[in-house]
Amino acid sequence: MTDTPAGPTAPDPWAAIRPYQDSEVADVLARLASDRELLDALTRYRLPRLSRSLPWLARGLASHAIRRQTRDVTGVRDFQLRVAYYMERMIRTSTDDFRVEGLEHLPPEGAYLFIGNHRDISLDPAFVNYALHLAGRDTVRIAIGDNLLKKPYVTDLMRLNKSFIVPRALRGKRAMLAAYQTLSDYIRHSIVEDQHSIWMAQREGRAKDGIDRTDTAIIKMLTMARRREDRAAPIGEAIAELRLVPVSISYEYDPCDLQKARELHAIHSQGRYEKSKFEDIQSIVAGITGHKGRVQLRFGRPLGPGFDTPEAVAAEIDRQVIGGYELFPSHYLALEALGDAPELVDLSQVSSADRARFQARLKEVPAELHPWWLAQYANPVRNKAERLADCSLGDA
Repeated sequence: MTDTPAGPTAPDPWAAIRPYQDSEVADVLARLASDRELLDALTRYRLPRLSRSLPWLARGLASHAIRRQTRDVTGVRDFQLRVAYYMERMIRTSTDDFRVEGLEHLPPEGAYLFIGNHRDISLDPAFVNYALHLAGRDTVRIAIGDNLLKKPYVTDLMRLNKSFIVPRALRGKRAMLAAYQTLSDYIRHSIVEDQHSIWMAQREGRAKDGIDRTDTAIIKMLTMARRREDRAAPIGEAIAELRLVPVSISYEYDPCDLQKARELHAIHSQGRYEKSKFEDIQSIVAGITGHKGRVQLRFGRPLGPGFDTPEAVAAEIDRQVIGGYELFPSHYLALEALGDAPELVDLSQVSSADRARFQARLKEVPAELHPWWLAQYANPVRNKAERLADCSLGDA
């Protein structure tokens, strides 16, 4: 899990966006232990009464706890082993089952660019990392949008956990182009030179409506580094060099489904949605602590060089992501409740306990949000059926 590159020290063109290295960990941990915003956030969550009555004491206790918990952390691997401990506890308390498929088909030698569907801000790559950790493999570097890094302590925590920063807040085409070129260079360097795997989402932001589609702009960004070096390089070769592997993650229940339904309803009814100040942080906490039922993670097959356009690459990622997506009883029950595609509803594996659990969750959803809440679970069934129909037409 180490993230310290070998070789002599050289100018670091990615210092502003890359994950922290072992040599930086001690200073970052010391900074976190005295970060007032982080301490206040922790005490509001863990010591709510004390944080209101004696905030200075609550902050002191939180700072002491951070120093005690990290006293033996000397590098990135040590920090991630602490994360693995909490990940194991989270899986025990908030999931009914976690299964991994397809990793056995990927040789452990070399690095991969894992591109997956995106449902949870922090857990999607965390489950990938945990699966790799259980298999005795190194963890990934994680692409994270700078829109989530509004607080210095959040940036520090994410970069300690091997996250690198994807620019989203820049203005102007030149600035964005330069930033994407740097990002593309870093991703290629990580895969080809460092031999260090990467995880990134197939598009910006979570798929709040349950529809997984790859943004071709991401594919274009990924090929920029190779094609700057060799303008004649085919897109397929640039992608094959990165050893791109589609990844599907499926949650039986999404702890943030109600919040996503509110957002979709607001956009539909008012034309816009304004996030609250700490909404992304609250979504991260809700995703980690909320009940998820069963979780399925499926690794696909690496893409070869036989692609001529970004659209063709995106279509293959979509094919593997949707094909590898696991449909749980919650998905079929949601489609049944909507009542608009009865021919796709398969209740053969739905038990009375599944139905009772689903109905209990639905009762907690305000009536005006039902269509949006249900669509999140029903759309993957439609997507899979549509993909199967497209494959059948292609074979005809």
